[in-house]
Amino acid sequence: MSVFVGVDQVEKVFNLTGGGEYIALKGIDLEIKKGEFVSLIGHSGCGKSTLLNMIAGLDLPTEGVVTLEGKRITQPGPDRMVVFQNYSLLPWRSVRENIALAVNSVMPDLSVPERRKIVDRHIDMVGLRPHAEKSPTMLSGGQKQRVAIARALAIRPKLLLLDEPFGALDALTRGNLQEQLMKICEENQVTAVMVTHDVDEAVLLSDRIVMLTNGPASKIGSILEVDIPRPRKRMEVVEHPSYYSLRSEMIYFLNQQKRIKKIRARKTTVVAKHGLEKVNLEIGFVPLTACAPLAVAKEKGFFAKHGLDEVNLVRETSWRGIVDGIGGGYLDAAQMPSGMPMWLTLGGNENKPLPVVTSLTMTRNGNAITLSKDFYEHGIQDLYDFRNYLLHTRDRQHIMGVVHPSSMHNLLLRYWLAAGGIDPDSDVHIQTLPPAQMVADLQNGSIDGFCVGEPWNIRAAYEGIGITAASDLDVWLGHPGKVLGVREDWAAVYPNSFIALTKALLEACYYCSLPENTEEIRQILASKDYVSVPTEYIQIEPNQTSCDLDHPVGDYAHHQFYADSAINRPSRTEQIWIVTQLARWGHTPFPRNWVEIVERVCRVSTFSTAARELGMDISYVRKPIQFFDGTPFNADDPISYLNGLQIKHDFAVADVILDAHRIAA
Repeated sequence: MSVFVGVDQVEKVFNLTGGGEYIALKGIDLEIKKGEFVSLIGHSGCGKSTLLNMIAGLDLPTEGVVTLEGKRITQPGPDRMVVFQNYSLLPWRSVRENIALAVNSVMPDLSVPERRKIVDRHIDMVGLRPHAEKSPTMLSGGQKQRVAIARALAIRPKLLLLDEPFGALDALTRGNLQEQLMKICEENQVTAVMVTHDVDEAVLLSDRIVMLTNGPASKIGSILEVDIPRPRKRMEVVEHPSYYSLRSEMIYFLNQQKRIKKIRARKTTVVAKHGLEKVNLEIGFVPLTACAPLAVAKEKGFFAKHGLDEVNLVRETSWRGIVDGIGGGYLDAAQMPSGMPMWLTLGGNENKPLPVVTSLTMTRNGNAITLSKDFYEHGIQDLYDFRNYLLHTRDRQHIMGVVHPSSMHNLLLRYWLAAGGIDPDSDVHIQTLPPAQMVADLQNGSIDGFCVGEPWNIRAAYEGIGITAASDLDVWLGHPGKVLGVREDWAAVYPNSFIALTKALLEACYYCSLPENTEEIRQILASKDYVSVPTEYIQIEPNQTSCDLDHPVGDYAHHQFYADSAINRPSRTEQIWIVTQLARWGHTPFPRNWVEIVERVCRVSTFSTAARELGMDISYVRKPIQFFDGTPFNADDPISYLNGLQIKHDFAVADVILDAHRIAA
């Protein structure tokens, strides 16, 4: 279908009183098809109404061009009608006269009876026949808005533009008007663009939702395709499988933009002190027991001890927030799943390679695979029971939750399933969820199980919701859990700060490993600033008995923060295995230049410098990776290893080109 409305590289700059400029929009590209309903959503000040006004011809872009059916928009016209939130009705004229005024102005060539017929049809269309002769002062807010919509549609515009048309209405009136607008647009094939702050309204009405980032220089952050079939009814839309994922996507985007705004407002110029290039750092983490080294480094003063005087820990709800923070440059560093630096480097995020390096493994172990108690009631306690159950229930979809494609949880769950003859992409459905959402989704039955870090497996067991089918002891004892990750270009600009950060966290890892500190660390982690759960869910002692509904399935291999410095050293062997698994499941290609990639991601030199300056032994003996199924891994020939795996995707082998990246402001 050809482009109906085109917005091509539009930029809008406003001159400020007293001099200076404000860039409202920058680099906006958007194509709208005929008959499409598009919503613009974003926080106040992001330029939604500015963009709508330029499409209407009420304002002109500073740069770029806006077109309607291939013709440049330079002024308002009757082919575009705007419905504002404030109705814009003439109070001394009746409903009929307000609509007729527009029709008479645009269609003077029609006869009086023809024009009257058009007015009457649109009065009936919005259900205002009993109020046709009343003035706007005698109407409710919803009725006034219906008059405004009828007036806009009566002149048969090619494009209907709506600027928060239902924002001031009560919920019942708003709902009724939304359904009437949908019906009108569908029956008359109206093309519409609407500005809204209401995520539910956007999902209900739209074919696509355009989400704008914060200003200044707002841009299109993402565009959502709404795959809910038409005609739509409000209560049926809520039941559609895509509804909550679309709604969740918008809420995440809006919350993230709010957080970015706060972080940017807090950020000052780079502060250099103590021989460090930067001492004011924003470090992201996700509320898990594995965030202990970060929490301890902050609360026990290890950051300050090593010269990092102004460290702010940014609590993200999901790993996606970490990805956005590192990619956008508003996080200096972050706690990451052990596969995330490699995943980002190989282009796992939107096929755009972003070189990220790691100098420290902060935790090992600490994960488990939990299944719903319903499985336990069917006698399922391990992998092979689970496989047999799946074979007998192929008529049902079984959903397993993981926290991120790059996380060790995802890779371990997939390895565990495949080792038992279960294809993770055809025999089950793997869904990405925030860690803290896992237990709630397991309880309400929207997932059948998950692989996640603590405390969520322990919590599911304590609350009688799930059983532990496998822990680290059962899959890969001693696997890397969480690592420190920074952008490669950040490490290049701030090398001494990177070493200081590694030292502070390595010392915190050691502190976390001492049994006499266990209770103190549990209290720190349980607080609202970190994991925000009861202390009984925070277990960091090694080899605690696994708690399930009836009896122990096995032992938890709880987080290992430190035994000797070798366990904190970034491992090339482990990263090579991660590369094979990302390729195995189609998350990223296998890099032909894998030796170079692994060397760049693993910053062993930074770790060695930090450990040496702390007086720690940096001797290291490479150890083989040992999996529960006995499959050997040869880090010197990863392609042969990949080819030898029975269950896998057709994987691609390609050179991964890593360009230099500028640190975002």
